[in-house]
Amino acid sequence: MFKPVINATALALMIGSTVTLAAGDLTSRPQELPDLVLGNDQSDYAMSHKSYELETGKSYSLKVISSGYKEYAIEAPAFFTSIYLRKVEAGGMEIKATTLTQLEFEEEGEAEVYFVPIKPGDYPFYAAGLEGKGMVGTFRVR
Repeated sequence: MFKPVINATALALMIGSTVTLAAGDLTSRPQELPDLVLGNDQSDYAMSHKSYELETGKSYSLKVISSGYKEYAIEAPAFFTSIYLRKVEAGGMEIKATTLTQLEFEEEGEAEVYFVPIKPGDYPFYAAGLEGKGMVGTFRVR
């Protein structure tokens, strides 16, 4: 007859401790990131932020604002597939979806994205077709 033997150390670990891997607390309000403003009075190709530092398991909101000087289509394919997308607010409505492909602005406007990063890494974002004009940045997730 087989009798299971439980290692005392393993039992103590199972009973007396919990493992915490993510730094975030999803029960708190999302941390508002600095707005990403596309275009300004000095340059149609300006981008207010080129880098965002994020942590896995932490809730964030990011407002993307188009100046309306150009059509801007923000893409971040690898980033969009490595986050939990909670919602997007735009035009007085909430959009609930499982992923994003692109945030496209044909004129002046804004969209706010609520998300939780789930995979560490460095993820590029850019205004499609305007990368050569310097409209590129990075989401750095730790």
